[in-house]
Amino acid sequence: MSTSTILKEVHSFIREQELNLSQFSMRLNINAGTLSYILNGNRALTIEHLDRISEIMGVPIGHYYENYIEDYLQERNPNWRRVGPFLRKCAELDKLDCIRRTVCLLLDNLSYSTSLFELAEEFFEKGFYGAAEILYENVAMCETRQYSERLAICQYRLFKIRIGSDQAHNLKIAHQFEPYVDRLDEVLQLDALKDLANLYRSLREWDRLEVLALEMERKARLLYFSNRRSEKGFHEMQHRLSRPMFVYIVYAKLLCAEVYEGREDYAKALEYTYQYTDLSWVQEKDEDSIHWLRLFQKWSSANIYVNRLMSGEIEYLSDYVAFMIENPDEVISSISNVMSAANRHQIDVDHILLQFKSEIEAYINRKQSNDLYKDQVLPDKYNQFLYDLTYYYLHKKEYTMGFNYLMQGIENSVKMNNKEALLDFMVLFEHHRHMAAIDICKKYKNIVSEVKRSL
Repeated sequence: MSTSTILKEVHSFIREQELNLSQFSMRLNINAGTLSYILNGNRALTIEHLDRISEIMGVPIGHYYENYIEDYLQERNPNWRRVGPFLRKCAELDKLDCIRRTVCLLLDNLSYSTSLFELAEEFFEKGFYGAAEILYENVAMCETRQYSERLAICQYRLFKIRIGSDQAHNLKIAHQFEPYVDRLDEVLQLDALKDLANLYRSLREWDRLEVLALEMERKARLLYFSNRRSEKGFHEMQHRLSRPMFVYIVYAKLLCAEVYEGREDYAKALEYTYQYTDLSWVQEKDEDSIHWLRLFQKWSSANIYVNRLMSGEIEYLSDYVAFMIENPDEVISSISNVMSAANRHQIDVDHILLQFKSEIEAYINRKQSNDLYKDQVLPDKYNQFLYDLTYYYLHKKEYTMGFNYLMQGIENSVKMNNKEALLDFMVLFEHHRHMAAIDICKKYKNIVSEVKRSL
């Protein structure tokens, strides 16, 4: 240890500053005897001591972390009491390369697998997703039992971490994770099915969404209505879920309704919507449950209007606008539905667009979020909203507005790597190219050229 890179640097600093051991120990707030053992290589330097030393020496915290791995962790059996705190500090500072190097030192010894998994869960909980991803990947590689629950949990966490705005990538990781769902315990399966369903929902994979929604409902019903469960057991299960348990039953109905909306079978969609209108069977009366009950009550009212409008029952439009006024948080999704109905049945809704102009502009110019649900579902909703506005204005021969939304839609489709949506916007452009201004045509050509180069 006495020849370590870090200790050489420390000894040089002490000489340059003309400090004695006592003076240096006072600056570090470390016992002089302890410091003497460290500097002589008779005691390992902890990461806390290293951070204090770095601060006193005037170098950034983490400056010597690469050296710390070489000097103190490259042992036959690295001491977890040093490794664990070091990995935590690396996660806080986002020093992912140091985490990778350290974990590689542990891979030959499977006894570290449990500690690494527990630390990965800690990182995931704290939002250190880059660090957690590295640990989950390595624990999964070390997991020799292919049907173990730990392996399934690693795959589930990796799935959630890797969700992004690239829809082609999202579809790939969904296919990778899906075989592991049944290996999770029965409670965690509900959230896994919900998250997978949300992803397939954003991808408009209606057949797969329907299968997952029905499976989620079946599993949730077994847990919720089981006569064998005790009150204590139920609360323990509930504590592990991200939603009240009844939500998974009701949300499955909502998803099935959306499946049939996607298939343009609005009568069947309405059937499913009515199935979650009456929730008198829900037993829980706590604050969180009441919150979700009110949400589903609101959503069912909105979706009844939507399916009737999409079926051509235009007389419900004024009632739907009244609903929007009473529920400001539903304005954007409601306007998107209004636009779909307007385009389907050639309805003039200029008065509605004018009435909610400020809300539409705020949504169109919204800032991106790192929220998982928003990364999965809302970018697609945003794209559909832009498409419906584009279609509406172009077919009304209001070309300035129409091409403005069209270009935003194309750019968003490229960002999402959504080739199907991109093609839809391109078809609209080609149908109306003769009315596009020169600058719009030039911008369109540049975007298409970039797309071709990336293929």
